[in-house]
This record gives sequence, structure tokens and C-alpha cells, in this order.
Amino acid sequence: MLKLDTILMGSSIAKVAETARAAERLGFDGLMTAETSHDPYLPLMIAAEHTEAVELGTSIAVAFPRSPMITAHTAWDLQDYSSGRFLLGLGTQVKGHNEKRFSVPWVAPGPRLRELVESLHAIWTCWQEGKRLAYAGKYYQFSLMTPFFSPGPIRWQRPPIYIAGVNEYMCRLAGELCDGFHLHPLNSTKYLDEVILPLIAEGAALAGREVSAVTLAAPCFVVKGKNDEEREAAALAVRQQIAFYASTRTYRAVLDAHGWGELGPRLHDCSQKGAWSDMAELVSDDVLEAFSVIGRSDEIPGLLKKRFEGRVQRVSLYLPFIPGADDDWWQEVIRTLHA
Repeated sequence: MLKLDTILMGSSIAKVAETARAAERLGFDGLMTAETSHDPYLPLMIAAEHTEAVELGTSIAVAFPRSPMITAHTAWDLQDYSSGRFLLGLGTQVKGHNEKRFSVPWVAPGPRLRELVESLHAIWTCWQEGKRLAYAGKYYQFSLMTPFFSPGPIRWQRPPIYIAGVNEYMCRLAGELCDGFHLHPLNSTKYLDEVILPLIAEGAALAGREVSAVTLAAPCFVVKGKNDEEREAAALAVRQQIAFYASTRTYRAVLDAHGWGELGPRLHDCSQKGAWSDMAELVSDDVLEAFSVIGRSDEIPGLLKKRFEGRVQRVSLYLPFIPGADDDWWQEVIRTLHA
């Protein structure tokens, strides 16, 4: 069985309750937020209040702008209030966003994220079991926790931690320390089979864990439509999104795995020149097919199942979920993935 999540992409905070209730009614397994144009945590508190069973998570919250102690408190409260339904998804983002959008230093993102995860575990163990807080790393140190500042234990397990990544260090780190791994939207079955899955297994083996302890969540670009005209319009939008991501140096390894290494620098040059309209034209049909699922609307559920079953445990689509729009289609996707 594959779980289907829906992402609140740019949704107004005023619409969260309505969207959350509708998603739960239709049978979605998870309701996720991203750190884009809104805070990723606040909508989940509202969603928790208006739902009973659907899981709630960040996919992802940017890790470094917040102290691990701040993240620990927020996640602890969400886990308690949602009756154990919260999934904490963290990602490093890239250097430019950290330095220019969040005004935080960019230092050794992999090792720093490792310490952040370790420190969250240490803080939560302190609160849940009453143990002394004593975490000392290179980037984070925590040694003060009095009863006044501790929220104390909760009835639920600690929040599961998912991290997002593309390259080797993050994949191994997920296998070693984390409960889940968010694939980047620029993912392909080739890169997943040949790079990500073996590296996660390698990390799990280093820690003496079963690889099944790590849940994989995959976002997916979808090109769908009832006819050629609708699919062509959808394809253009997906080409533009692929071009945007592929222009970033961080994701070059995915292109290299397919022998498309030269595409990244070309797209990066276009982005530097502001030639955004030219970038989609550089995304060939082969590239589009590698990074998306393409078909008639009625074909998409089966194609998703074929692409991801046996590889990941959670799927989300790069399509907005709008209550009342395409409900029958969404339910068919859910039925197919759950079957």
C-alpha cells in the first residue's frame, strides 16, 4: 500500500480548516506544508483541530533558521495536540536561501543537520524521561533545562523526523538516524534505484538498523489531461518547474546519473541572465518523462502505482488539491495507491 499525501502549496491560512477536513473525508493519508510563502507549522495546528486521523507534517521546514530548541518545542506541542499525528520534516535548503532569505550562516550543512537531529532526540528524551539535558556538538550545545522550561512528557511517541536530501551524505544520514526521507521533486526511478535506496541502506547498516525503519516520501510531477491540448499545457508548466530545479548546482548529481550533466550549467546560465522563458525549451521530452508521470487523467493512478510501489511508502503529487475540484479523480488515485 502506498500512502497519498497532499501538500498545502501556498494555501491561505484562512482555508486550512476547509482543506484539511475535505482531504480527510476523501481519504488522504497525510496533509503536509512547505516553507514557501507561509510558516510551515502554524497551519498544522489548525489542521489538527479540524481533523481526527490524517497525518500532519512539514515537507519541509527549513532547518537552520530556527534553534533546535525552538523546533523541539513546536514539534512537541504539535505532536501532543494532534494526538501523535505529527511528522517533522526538515531540510537544509541551499546556500543562497540560507544566507540571503533567512540571513543565517551556511556551514557544513550535512554534519550540522546530523547534530540538529541528535540534539532534538536529546531534548525530547530529557522531556519525556526526565533525564539530564547534555548534548555537546560542534555546532549545537544544550545543557540547561529546568522544570520551568520543560513541557514534560506526553502520551505519544516522539515526533518522527524526516529529512530531505539528494546527495550522498543526506541519504546515509537518513538511514542512520532518521525515521523518514523526503525525496526532492527532481527525482527519477533511475536515481532512486541506483543512488538513493542503496545509500539509505548503507546508512542503516552502519547504525545496525533495518532499512525498513526509514519511510520514503516521494513528490511527483504529473502531466495529465483529457486531450493533447490539456496535456501540452500541463507539460509546459512541468518543464518550467523541472528547469527551475535543475538550474541549481545542488541537484546536478541527479542529471549526471542520466548523462545530462551539461543541462544544469545551461539552465543555470539562463537563470543568471533572467532568461526564464527560455529554460523550459531546454527540457527535452526524455527529461520530462524521467522526472514526471505523463498520461490521460484516467491513466495517472496506475502509472503512479507502477512508478513507486516497492520503492517508497508515501507519494504526493505536484498538483494543488482544491476541495470540490476533481474529487472523483483524487479518490481514484487514493483507491489505486491503497489497493
